[in-house]
Amino acid sequence: MTTIELKSVSRWYGNVVAVNDITMSIGPGVTGLLGPNGAGKTTLMHMIAGFLQPSRGEITIAGESSWRNPAMFRRVALVPERDSVYAFLTGKEFVLATAKLHGLPEPEKAARRAIETLEMTDAQDRRISTYSKGMRQRIKVAAAMVHDPEVILLDEPFNGMDPRQRLHMMDLLQAEGERGRVIVFSSHILEEVERLSGIIQVIVGGRLAASGDFRAIRRLMTNRPHVFLVSSSDDRALGSALIATLSVGAVELTPKGLQVRASDYGTFTREVAGISRDHGIRLTQIIPADESLESVFTYLLAS
Repeated sequence: MTTIELKSVSRWYGNVVAVNDITMSIGPGVTGLLGPNGAGKTTLMHMIAGFLQPSRGEITIAGESSWRNPAMFRRVALVPERDSVYAFLTGKEFVLATAKLHGLPEPEKAARRAIETLEMTDAQDRRISTYSKGMRQRIKVAAAMVHDPEVILLDEPFNGMDPRQRLHMMDLLQAEGERGRVIVFSSHILEEVERLSGIIQVIVGGRLAASGDFRAIRRLMTNRPHVFLVSSSDDRALGSALIATLSVGAVELTPKGLQVRASDYGTFTREVAGISRDHGIRLTQIIPADESLESVFTYLLAS
């Protein structure tokens, strides 16, 4: 069974720490790397793939180091977020060239199979320069899969894809994971990880903030304290009523309205409507004030 092992892995650039002391184990199936932009996900993937040396720590795939190990490239594929294709080639030429570089015994057959798998047959004879962003993503995945790798690393693979393409890619990766491949993909979009992966690794500021089953981590995200900005016809009266409820921990009257800190998202949103109605107060605005991914991940890091 192929497994990726990271032991106390760090990577820094001068005084900038991109990855900070990460230890994790990734086995067969689909694993999602979740984190805001700039969290260190791309650096981590490049180190796993063997294209970047850890400043400290060790990364192994099936017990072998991925750094300075050219033989590992036959077992691993990396699909980078940035375009890494020669735009003057056709899709078929690009995938076929990759198959030949891997020294496959039947490169034409392997290229045809990979292109069909990614549903790019109709566009295979067009130059990549004419492809949409989603099509370029799919032809990159076809090239990555052409040599039938055990490990596939995908950095933000769904960027630029339309809904149908996204669903097809998710189904494909899920099927490959069920076949026993190690699939690791990064995303800053919670719904993508929820749809595709049961196991996630949450990366924040280069550190591993949470790891494990998606449902447990989602509960952490849902149950964290939430801050709302509430406006009404009588903010002072509404604030007095809200502070008496169990779901509200603090209320602050500001020039923009009430800033309410609630312990439970669902309970508060249900209660505030009833309280305003009972007190004859008209609500004009309820806005979550801390729903950015950065705030969610920061909370996980402190948990």
